Amino acid sequence: MVDRRKLAAGNWKMNGLGAELAEIDALAAAHKDPSCDILICPPATLIERMVRRADGSAISVGGQDCHPATSGAHTGDISAAMLADAGADHVILGHSERRTDHGETDAGVRVKAEAAIAAGLVAIVCVGETLGEREAGETLAVVGRQVAGSVPDGATGASLVLAYEPVWAIGTGKVPTMDQIAEVHDFIRSALAERVGEAEAGAVRLLYGGSVKPGNADEIFAVSNVDGALVGGASLKAADLGGIIAALERAAG
Repeated sequence: MVDRRKLAAGNWKMNGLGAELAEIDALAAAHKDPSCDILICPPATLIERMVRRADGSAISVGGQDCHPATSGAHTGDISAAMLADAGADHVILGHSERRTDHGETDAGVRVKAEAAIAAGLVAIVCVGETLGEREAGETLAVVGRQVAGSVPDGATGASLVLAYEPVWAIGTGKVPTMDQIAEVHDFIRSALAERVGEAEAGAVRLLYGGSVKPGNADEIFAVSNVDGALVGGASLKAADLGGIIAALERAAG
C-alpha cells in the first residue's frame, strides 16, 4: 500500500484581510508538529504576508488560481511563476466556482495545471458533479471526463493533488453518504491510473471537499481513498480547521 501523507487544505476563497492573518498564528501555535500536511490558500493579496507569517511553522501557502501564460498582457491575472515568487507552493485549479463563474473548461484547467507544475507548484485539480448530474446518474461519467481532460500528461504524486467536490455539497451543509464518497474516490483512483499509470495514480492524494466540518470529519476520513480535505468556510478560523486537522491525524494513525 502506498503511504500517502494526509493533507488538510484550506481555501479561503474571496475572504480575508490583513487582520485575519492572526488565525495563522493560532493555527501554527496549535499544530507545531502535525502528522499531516497543512495548507492554506488565501486571496492573492495575502499570499506573501501569509508566507512570512507562517515562516518556521508547519503551514504551507498556496494560490487559488493561475493564468497558463508565464507573463503578458493579461490584466488582473497572476501567473504560476508569480505565485511561486510570492512563496506559494500549491495552487487550486478548476474549482467549481471558477468553472461556473468564469466558464473554465477541462482543457483550460489542464493548461493551467501544466503551467503550475512547470513553475514548481503542486496543482490541486478540482472535479465534481452538479446536483442535476448526480440525480441523473451521471456522476461517474462527469467526474471521469473531468479527470481525463483536466489532469496534465506526466502528472505525478509529487506534482498533483486531486480534489473531489460535489458542487451541490459546497457551502450547503449537504454531504454525500459515505458510500457515495467512497464510490467516487475509488473511481477517481482508477481513472487516474488510466491517465498517468498505476504507480503515479497510487501516489496522488485524493481530497474530499464539500461542507467538511469537525463534526463529520472522522466519518469522512475513514472512507476508502480519502487522503484529506479541501475545506472552505471551516478553514477561516483556526479552531474549526484545527478540529478537522485533529480528525485527519486520527485517521493517519
